[in-house]
Amino acid sequence: MSILAMILAGGKGERLHPLTLHRAKPAVPFGGIYRIIDFTLSNCINSGIRKIAVLTQYKSLSLDKHLRLGWNVFSGELDEYIISVPPQQRVGDKWYQGTADAIYQNIYMIEKDAPDHLMILAGDHIYKMDYAEMLRFHKEKQADATVAAIEMPIGQASSFGVIEVDRDDRIIGFEEKPRHPKPLPEKADVAFASMGIYLFDTPRILEHLRFDALRDTSHDFGKNIIPEMMRSSRVYAYNFIDENRKAAKYWRDVGTIDAYWEANMDLVSVDPLLNLYDMQWPIRTHQSQNPPVKFVFAQEEKGGRLGIALDSIVAHGSIISGGRVQNSVLSHNVRVNSYSEVHDSILMENVDIGRHCRIRRAIIDKDVIIPPGTEIGYNHDEDRKRFDVTPSGIVVIGKGACVEEREGAVPDEGRE
Repeated sequence: MSILAMILAGGKGERLHPLTLHRAKPAVPFGGIYRIIDFTLSNCINSGIRKIAVLTQYKSLSLDKHLRLGWNVFSGELDEYIISVPPQQRVGDKWYQGTADAIYQNIYMIEKDAPDHLMILAGDHIYKMDYAEMLRFHKEKQADATVAAIEMPIGQASSFGVIEVDRDDRIIGFEEKPRHPKPLPEKADVAFASMGIYLFDTPRILEHLRFDALRDTSHDFGKNIIPEMMRSSRVYAYNFIDENRKAAKYWRDVGTIDAYWEANMDLVSVDPLLNLYDMQWPIRTHQSQNPPVKFVFAQEEKGGRLGIALDSIVAHGSIISGGRVQNSVLSHNVRVNSYSEVHDSILMENVDIGRHCRIRRAIIDKDVIIPPGTEIGYNHDEDRKRFDVTPSGIVVIGKGACVEEREGAVPDEGRE
């Protein structure tokens, strides 16, 4: 029985600006070595799904490059593939107008491949899930459509699309961000929140996509397709089983700077909510050729240099050269020079922290050089004059930004 996964990866991610200034949200780095989309793609591989179409649109160059370098692991001889699909305009002259329209515009590809089941996934969520278990549930219920759902405390469910089900988990109602979420039949304090994961019998969904395309709608699965299918088809909610194997289920939409920063900071805690070190459910990515991490200078005399990283993730190619890193996530080829301190921060690839810098609660995107003596995160009034600062005080510096050396900074005495 064949299944085709189509991953929606064309979102702008405007609330993640400036991290999405030069890339789509699914291509934003996460956890030192990954991209956000790696989690959805790894779920596919670990679930045995080996036909994957990634639907791109907004600033897709970085994402396309990542897919080509890190995910070219499929055998065409075995009828496996991963392909990047920009808008084809085969059925009209518009770009993707909604989640359902993105699939409809690729209806020719679906018909040609003719899978038994079609799975629709988001490329910008972080979680671990066995889609094969969802397929088993789908077939067991003889469903035409199945929507993955996660149990959410009733007080938090208003921020999500809420699914109302009967005692057999058949969907009888769906409401987007309701003021008064409907609880589960046997759990008055819990609601089902849609995860944006859909599984369909292919003939049925193609029928509904064609019907929706002729109507003046939002062309959205949650708002239009699922409510319409509920009237004539068997539509069920699948209760998310977390392969993360923790007490609390982990599913994150890191759609804001604060949520993104918090999810990264969780990774460096003693017992993180998201386990990246589970070899039974590996997360794949593109691993570039880099030398090992290096920590140098260990002079303990007064005023001496100590290259050290505590409670942190440090990716290959990085050099902690006489600086101190704590509770931070460092990507490939980061350099922290002497007498500098980096706390509670995310430093992406090729970031260079000059001497005598103090960095706190910051996100610094790729290819940024921080001049010697720079302070970031200690005076938000000054930070706002040069950088983006969230209401909670996270300072964000965009990719390749030019950071000017401030007056009165400690003179640079060399790169080390």
